Formats: sequence, structure tokens, C-alpha cells
Amino acid sequence: MSKAEESSLRKLHPTQLTVGMIVVKDKAAHLAALSPRQQSEFMQRHEMPAVLGPGKRLYITDHHHLGLAALDAGLATAFFRIDGDLSACSLDEFWKQMEKNHWVHPLDESGVRHYCTRIPDQLGNLVDDVYRSIAGYARDAGGYDKVPEAFAEFVWADYFRRTIPVEFVRADFHAAVAQAMLLAKDRHARGLPGFNGK
Repeated sequence: MSKAEESSLRKLHPTQLTVGMIVVKDKAAHLAALSPRQQSEFMQRHEMPAVLGPGKRLYITDHHHLGLAALDAGLATAFFRIDGDLSACSLDEFWKQMEKNHWVHPLDESGVRHYCTRIPDQLGNLVDDVYRSIAGYARDAGGYDKVPEAFAEFVWADYFRRTIPVEFVRADFHAAVAQAMLLAKDRHARGLPGFNGK
């Protein structure tokens, strides 16, 4: 594994279209409450996996919520590690390799898949998918286990999206999380990554 390096947050490019903005706000509030030294230490402990793309651009493959939260909290830099070097690829071949390695997830806030070229260029342009927040809260409450597989949270977000009406989520987010916790134990969730049945 490569050594962690520091980069401007504005030079990190996303590999997905959405985040859960409720989760982002929570993380931003946490970061804003820390001293500058504590912020730096926290970001070093949560280094972002990245791939070097065409033009030596850095594409992060995880921790999009943290990256956007750090921007919102006024931080200038984050720490990353290089997991792959695709800098010699053309842009088309780069995205093909990213998909082959499961390093990109171009689903929108409705769970609809798009071409990778629709992914925004900056973290600040990611859009809200409230079901990503539901999935994040349910995981943190023990509804399912965190797993090393990339983008497992998207799978859970889509599972909850099919059952919990968006109007209910917007009217009472915490009640929707409680419903998600029950759904996470259901037999239909058994094949999902991190299922624990608790």
C-alpha cells in the first residue's frame, strides 16, 4: 500500500454522482468542532483511496461524504493513497478500467445509472440522495455491517428506496431510519453486503 499524501480538496475528483447530505452535514459539524490540529489528525486517520487518472488527476474511490464535509467545514486539504495508476489511459479507457475495477458508481439520486462522463468534476457538485443518508444511519446503528466491498452502501440505499416512500423520508427522517432498521433484518436483505440479521 502506498504512503498517504496530502492534496487540496479541490483537486480531488469524485467517482460517483451522489452523497447523503444529512450524513455530510453531520460530518461537517464534527470536523468544525475540532481544533485545526485535531482536524489534520482526523483527516490523516481517514485517508482517501484514489486512482491516478489522465493528466495525473486524482479520483477518489471512497470517502466522498468526508471529502465534501471537509470542504463544508472549511478545510483546505485531505490525505489520500494511490490504489491504482491509470494515468496513461485515454479518458474513455480510464472510465472502462474504473468500471472493470468497481472504482466508479454513476447512479443518480433516483438510483438510475448514467454514463461515467456525467460524474461531476468537483466534490462540491455532488447531489443529494436521501437514501444514502438512510443507509449510512442504518449502518452506523448496527442495521448492517461495514464491509470492504466498494459501494455496498449504494446497494442498501437501493434496497431501502424500493420500500420506504420518499415522502415519508422527507417528513420524518428518523422514523424512516427506524423502518430501515427493521427492513435490514428482513429475509429479503439476506444477500446484501454486510447483512447481520440483528
